[in-house]
Amino acid sequence: MSWILLEGMEFYAYHGCFKEEQVIGNRFIVDLVIEVDTSGAEISDNLQDTVNYQAVYETVKAQMANKSHLLEHLGRLILDALEEGFPEIRHMKLKVSKMHPPMGGEMQCVSLEMER
Repeated sequence: MSWILLEGMEFYAYHGCFKEEQVIGNRFIVDLVIEVDTSGAEISDNLQDTVNYQAVYETVKAQMANKSHLLEHLGRLILDALEEGFPEIRHMKLKVSKMHPPMGGEMQCVSLEMER
């Protein structure tokens, strides 16, 4: 088994509870760790024998384009889509960070981590 990491995926999206967040938007950073069996690809050097990282990225990107009020809801949508689209993934860990959230003070980010 191997861990494949897609780190620092950056999106501008419209997630948040406040009406302004859904209009103005914000910058989000997504980190994803997936566990897959890469033994076939290690030997064949063939993309067909592993998870296509570009397809995984596109799946995350598609979910980031849908508005959610909560990071918890967004995280579930991303994990559900990955689970449905990539049955070869055995385990996933996701981190979604909203950069400079409107919390009434200076803050780098607020993040959610989920595993499945």
